Amino acid sequence: MKSEFQIPSSPVDLDYGYFSFSSKDEILEKSKIFWNPDKTEFWSNAGVPLVLDKRHEYFLYDVSGKRLIDVHLNGGTYNLGHRNAEVVQAVKAAMDHFDIGNHHFPSLARTALAEQLILSAPTGMTNVIYGSGGGEAIDISLKTARHATKRKKIVSVIKAYHGHTGLALPTGDSRYSRPFLCDDPKDFVQVPFNDLEAMDSALRNDDVAAVIMETIPATYGFPLPLPNYLQTVKQICERHGTLYIADEVQTGLMRTGELWGIQKHGFSPDMIVTAKGLSGGLYPISAVIANQKSSKWLSEDGFGHISTFGGSEIGCIAALATLDICSRSSTRIAVHHIADIIGTRLREIQDNNPDWLIGIRQNGLVIGLEFDHPEGAKYVMKHMYALGVWAIFSSLDPRVLQFKPGLLMTPSLVEELLDRTAMAIDRAKKEVFSVNQVKR
Repeated sequence: MKSEFQIPSSPVDLDYGYFSFSSKDEILEKSKIFWNPDKTEFWSNAGVPLVLDKRHEYFLYDVSGKRLIDVHLNGGTYNLGHRNAEVVQAVKAAMDHFDIGNHHFPSLARTALAEQLILSAPTGMTNVIYGSGGGEAIDISLKTARHATKRKKIVSVIKAYHGHTGLALPTGDSRYSRPFLCDDPKDFVQVPFNDLEAMDSALRNDDVAAVIMETIPATYGFPLPLPNYLQTVKQICERHGTLYIADEVQTGLMRTGELWGIQKHGFSPDMIVTAKGLSGGLYPISAVIANQKSSKWLSEDGFGHISTFGGSEIGCIAALATLDICSRSSTRIAVHHIADIIGTRLREIQDNNPDWLIGIRQNGLVIGLEFDHPEGAKYVMKHMYALGVWAIFSSLDPRVLQFKPGLLMTPSLVEELLDRTAMAIDRAKKEVFSVNQVKR
């Protein structure tokens, strides 16, 4: 076996130096044996037998050489494209001087990133607490809220998803918590999204530490908050001494056309959680941006939370480069322009398929496409994959396809994406309707 990593010279050359395979079939078989049997089998059965190889800008390549336009972006991890050249260069330069650092001591890179995150955030934020991934950052935010309020109860919304780690897991849907016996409702309450009466009822006993919500719930299929809903939830929280945590893991970093999605709603939460796209997909890092009211433990006992890889110095430098790109006025303008083009074209596609594409949920480049079938998005996903586009169905509402174009897509790529999307939607409609006719 070779002692260094090498990129194969062609799609059929699967010798990467440190490892090699004889074929794609061997990869899939060993993936079932050694990695995740169910997930590997699921994707193959769903018509998406994808094994990622090369990736570049907004393109993915299967080991067979098949090219895909990526509008899944791993939940927004690749907002700036795969291996964004500026972020790659920042990481390469950082590795000549830094490693992950030491979590106990003041740090050049951690301090620099924390300052920039505070400057980027809504008013009132004072401190940054680092993690290595989104679930860990959610855990940190919930621990922080419990310390600040001296309460244990957490309120989230039905069909929520906030990660698979300890405290994060019971805030989400039982689909993820029940298999691991983490669905005990004692300290975790869920209410319907967009239901102010239910939210007010959940908080009225003044015993809730925090309300945590994605600004637009992603795994639920991007249902949009009703006008003034989030602002009113924040007012209810203030009335009952409860903290408001904005989960911006998927809606932050300019996806909505503002750096943080919550900024469109005109108020400052007590905490913002960011992860996924924070390092451009090149190094694990996440962060909780907190106000002084919620982050008291940092002054009282700074050793209260420790994360060896949280705030890795290399990750911080990747994040500084990413934050810089996302904060540029040119990026904001590009997002608004792309969102307008895509929104207009999607409405045209809907006009041609009013009985199939029945809903378009859009806020900037956060887009959910709703189909008139209990698993309509799975059919569309399959046909998009066949046509060279990768988008994913919403796990907790498979009627809805998550459609997440990149922030820096070129006009020509946007047009190609929309052409292929229109074809896939049409083909999926014909397949579903023909199956229904056979059943009748």
